[in-house]
Amino acid sequence: MKILLVEDDQAIIAGLEYSLTQEGYELVICPNKQKALQALTETTFDLLLLDVTLPDGTGYEICQEIKKKQDTPVIFLTACDDEVNVVMGLDMGADDYITKPFRIRELLSRIKSVLRRYMKEEQQDGVHVIGDLEIQTKQARVLKAGLEIPLTALEYRLLLVFSNHLNQILTRDQLLEGIWDVGGNFVNDNTLTVYIKRLREKLDTPGEAPYIQTVRGIGYRMEEKNAQK
Repeated sequence: MKILLVEDDQAIIAGLEYSLTQEGYELVICPNKQKALQALTETTFDLLLLDVTLPDGTGYEICQEIKKKQDTPVIFLTACDDEVNVVMGLDMGADDYITKPFRIRELLSRIKSVLRRYMKEEQQDGVHVIGDLEIQTKQARVLKAGLEIPLTALEYRLLLVFSNHLNQILTRDQLLEGIWDVGGNFVNDNTLTVYIKRLREKLDTPGEAPYIQTVRGIGYRMEEKNAQK
């Protein structure tokens, strides 16, 4: 597995270089945005570790560039963990978000979880049909009445969790675990509420039963019979 680390803090670089190589990962290190974008044109990576604040730009900008071309997993490394920055990073297609200072073992766990989820999604081969929704798991595309719905990576994964558990009530904790595999400790309830609201706005048709039902005091449920009304 080849990982691109974009970071300019030498202490962090040294610690991650030792730990990741010990775990068997091949590591390429870039200290700034310019060198990172050059590396991305020359090499294919299995995962990107992006510092948010760089000398010549931001990790957000690198994430936007790579997501235009391919769906490479991205984990942000940042000193700022407020909700606005978390949501902004996730909207750009990031898969996880870890706040400095962090424990190496925690980061390794996040890396393994993200890679495991991507491998699982790549192995899914087929189409899920729910009402007038069509989820093409191989291409990671969602169609509604034949028209593609633009979803962020997190919105897509959230929809996958619901579609894989049709007619089941899912608690907020179960949804977070299904999206991140590690409990999503950096995301609070408000953030999850925001993404469920956005997903509903993109999926639902006014005047028709919503795809995702709220089960008051417990969680949420996607009912196949309601989606087919």
